[in-house]
Amino acid sequence: MYANSKIPESAQPGVHEQLAAQVAKHASSAFRKPCLDYNKAAFEASLAGWDGRAPLILDAGCGVGHSTIQLARAFPDHWVIGVDQSEDRLSRKKPYPDALMPHNMVFVRADLVDYWRLMAEAGIRLARHYILYPNPWPKIGHLGRRWHAHPVFPYVPRLGGRLECRSNWNIYVEEFALALGMLTGHRVETSAFEAPSPLTPFERKYRDSGQTLYRCVVELDPRPTLEETHS
Repeated sequence: MYANSKIPESAQPGVHEQLAAQVAKHASSAFRKPCLDYNKAAFEASLAGWDGRAPLILDAGCGVGHSTIQLARAFPDHWVIGVDQSEDRLSRKKPYPDALMPHNMVFVRADLVDYWRLMAEAGIRLARHYILYPNPWPKIGHLGRRWHAHPVFPYVPRLGGRLECRSNWNIYVEEFALALGMLTGHRVETSAFEAPSPLTPFERKYRDSGQTLYRCVVELDPRPTLEETHS
């Protein structure tokens, strides 16, 4: 069956009670995990085709890459980077033949834990940044696996631009917004939304399963974030 997707199940009734403490801890201490060479090479490859002037869009955790393609088609004057850690997902058949694929994009296989830091440390600022339907890790004990509770998360708002996270689990989006607000001082709103033109296969399946979709969107400026003030 196609439209039979389920909403993540969790014993967690709302924002995790330990989230704020996790975010504060990560913001006040440096994340010193060494970046692996293959991620450094992937970072360089992702910018090799960029002219240094076109606004940048990052599709973080792009999966099979349908969203990256759609973003590149929607923003032809931008350079769009789709990053995913799975070679299998990135190599799957795309919805367009090669001749019709946009030329203003690139797919790279990399671990976002390293890729985000490499981009921030290079001083790169994004025009748009999408984190679409990340693994929600809904078990209460899996908080630290969610991006907003991970030690790398303070690097994410440093990239600036219009940051958008989407999920079919409202708690994930609420937590994401809370963490962003703590790190940036911005008021980050969350909302339900409709997806008449789904960006990802997951978004289409969730929509067609009758689920409510949620997102938070924030316009980030280049001022230092909480994490930068402690670095």
